Amino acid sequence: MFGSSKRQAFRPTAYGHSRRRGIPRWLVLLLTGIVLGAGGLLFLQKSYGPIRLTVEQSEQLHYDLNSANMDKQRLQTQLNQHAQELKETTGRIQSQDAELQKRQAEIDRLSSDIALFVETAPADPRGTSPGIRAVSFSFAEGQLDYHILVMQDADKAEPYSGVVTLTAAGRYSNGRNANEELTPFPISLERYAHLQGTVEVPEGFTPREVTIQIRPEGSDRVSAMRIIRVPR
Repeated sequence: MFGSSKRQAFRPTAYGHSRRRGIPRWLVLLLTGIVLGAGGLLFLQKSYGPIRLTVEQSEQLHYDLNSANMDKQRLQTQLNQHAQELKETTGRIQSQDAELQKRQAEIDRLSSDIALFVETAPADPRGTSPGIRAVSFSFAEGQLDYHILVMQDADKAEPYSGVVTLTAAGRYSNGRNANEELTPFPISLERYAHLQGTVEVPEGFTPREVTIQIRPEGSDRVSAMRIIRVPR
């Protein structure tokens, strides 16, 4: 009871003397998470992210990109040129189409005029079919120009092929009268045919009238004949 009344000093722990404290567990977990996260990010970037290019690869990529841009500009220029050519060609086609329509209208008008002329052309005086409906001659410098219209009747307009002979009656420069057969030429028609051309006459001979004869091909039978005076 009468012992020392000195109080014992306060101890911070129940285990006796105090110890040094280590790194907190939460900090260890945090640092571990950061390390694992960074490692995982690096792994994902390396495995699945874009590939890092070397200097040579980067230069090659820039070169390819510049080449592609140059090709694009070249192709765009060609496209613009082709578009302009297409526009010009379209304009020419439209102009030609308009001209063609104009010419077609003229052809239709001429066809109508010819059809009217055919229906109103005077008949052959001999009444034959085919018949020699109209004739025109002109003579100059030893050559005889001819225009001959040969027609068949509308109800007898079948294909016809034959030969036309011209026999000229006239006089030579020495005063001798003669009949000269000129070079024959072929004829082919259905409804009508317009024969136009030039034949030579003998030297020194002046025709006064011409006998026109049309014969079927391979036959001596005369299908049509007319005698026409040659104007002086």
